[in-house]
Amino acid sequence: MLQALREKSSGWVATVILGLLIVPFALLGIGDYMTGRAENYAVRIKLPPSWWQSAPSIWPVSKLWDEEEISLQDYRIRLDIERNQARQAQGEQFDSRAFESLENKRRILDVMIDERLAQMVAREAGVVIPDELVRRTIQNYPQFQVDGKFNAQRYQAMLSGANPPMTPRTFEGTVRDDLLTVAVTGSLARSAFVSKPYGERLASMLLEKRDVVVAHVELKPDVAEVAAADIEAWYKAHSDEYKSPETATLEYVEVNAATLPEPTADEAQLRARYEQQKDKFGTPEQRLVSHILIEVDAAAGADGQKAAQEKAAKLAAQARAGADFAALAKANSADAGSAQNGGDLGWIERNGMMVKPFEDAVFSTEGVAITDPVKSDFGWHVIQVREVRAGQTRSFDEVRDELAREELANGRERAYNELLGALVDDLMKNPAGFAEAAAKHGLAVQKATVTQGAGDGILALPAVQREAFSESRIQSGSVSDPVNITADHSVLLRVLSHQPQQPLALEQVRERVVAAVRADRASKAAEKTATAIAAAVRKGEALSAQAEAAGARVQEMPGMMRHMPLITAEAMKAIFSAPRPAAGAPSASQVEMPDGSWIAFQIKAVHDGKDDQSMPAAERQMLRQQLVVSSGNQSAMGVVARLRKQAVIAVSESQL
Repeated sequence: MLQALREKSSGWVATVILGLLIVPFALLGIGDYMTGRAENYAVRIKLPPSWWQSAPSIWPVSKLWDEEEISLQDYRIRLDIERNQARQAQGEQFDSRAFESLENKRRILDVMIDERLAQMVAREAGVVIPDELVRRTIQNYPQFQVDGKFNAQRYQAMLSGANPPMTPRTFEGTVRDDLLTVAVTGSLARSAFVSKPYGERLASMLLEKRDVVVAHVELKPDVAEVAAADIEAWYKAHSDEYKSPETATLEYVEVNAATLPEPTADEAQLRARYEQQKDKFGTPEQRLVSHILIEVDAAAGADGQKAAQEKAAKLAAQARAGADFAALAKANSADAGSAQNGGDLGWIERNGMMVKPFEDAVFSTEGVAITDPVKSDFGWHVIQVREVRAGQTRSFDEVRDELAREELANGRERAYNELLGALVDDLMKNPAGFAEAAAKHGLAVQKATVTQGAGDGILALPAVQREAFSESRIQSGSVSDPVNITADHSVLLRVLSHQPQQPLALEQVRERVVAAVRADRASKAAEKTATAIAAAVRKGEALSAQAEAAGARVQEMPGMMRHMPLITAEAMKAIFSAPRPAAGAPSASQVEMPDGSWIAFQIKAVHDGKDDQSMPAAERQMLRQQLVVSSGNQSAMGVVARLRKQAVIAVSESQL
């Protein structure tokens, strides 16, 4: 038998087996086939080609599909950015558990998927975001500006200090992707329109007025006896409302920069700071620049590089000989963004926004000049420096007070961070030595019992409460990480004891239960009265007479409009949802108020907004423009939704 197998292994059987093995190796790779494929992406997106949108996703046709991935790194960076933004926006109300929920992570990932789909469509359509637009966009970010002007040091510092840190190249790629997304969704929004009749209908709805008469049926004291059975039934049905509060007894230490000794700054420190930040106190030199890019792949061979360099040198020579540089750029530059503008890149500064060889060449010329060809990762550049603006710097004496304020603020922040860091280090070495570590640094250990959802001062803050009542803190009794109250105020705490919520016996809450039953009966009685009034009005009775008989207070409200905050949102919705009155068919209904009382209302008249000329033409036009924007956004969302239906989207759930 073994011999037979040997013989067959060199015949057609072996060929078939080998063919079957080649398929998975070719599709997956031998390494993946042997070890299993490890997912290193958050999402994989596949889109059919635009020229064959119904193309099947099976091999080999699937090879025609456009495929991109959202990497784990990009997803985690976005998650960190969203987390930091949420912390800043919500402050003490930030709930880390809610943010880290799978539902919220999927929401963030869905936004990234929508953005990537738009980018894929834009790239396939040949949309190109020029470097100049990326540069201008970055320079216009207020976060990177000092006194209204782009500041390179601030730009670099903010990128390196970001969480996680980013390089300028990485950030520029992010901005380019954002602009690519806007190129699709923004163009749809700008191309949207709203017909005049539709706009007029909306204006009519917003300007519609209703004359309303309201009868307020107030709660009447319920003094009747409450049967034992009713008490027992209410208590059981609302048992969650009758529990003792959850409490925790804490030890805590505050670290507050405001209570630390005031730092000092001497003249030498201020002068050293001035020298380090001199660029901040002046206007840097600027140069007006145009360029011609002769594109060549960085991996191109020597012949390709030489040919590109020689072409660039020839163009430089023509420009120096008097040829129109703008015309040369239009005819020869591979930079699609600037070529159509004659190679114009605008005013640039030595701030790292351009690649280093390019920037060095620009600022090494003696004023206006045409450079020799300059090599970068993009190819060879011929650069024209058209104009130079000299930089100016304010003197030390002019900025001394500003430097002193900054030095004091930095000194206070430094002292706070050093104290907090030293305290945390000591606690890591000896987690049980809370009091000893605090005493070593001159800090007082305070003790308090707090109730969940209540309290005074910092102990009432949501961030502190979350830590005080976290399961891990209760179980371990360990000291928490610093809880940020403000940027320079933190608290560290540990739980000494914990009392969970406990059901309260009926006898402990009997009076509360009786009061709740009576309040419920009073509200139901008011509802019954309001319902009867509205029903009588619909039969033709006068609301005022019905209200007087029921002891309800009547109020006329002529000219009510949807946006008027006269009563509750629920009541306004009910009033403007009620049908228009007609001959023999009065319009009336009822709605509950927040305190349990009820109102019965009658629509006396409806005045169409189309007859209202009180809205100026400019406001009507603004309203229509808002509708256009809304319609455009909906169109963009619709396009993305259609793309989602066409796409094959694989989410790596295990990586979330």
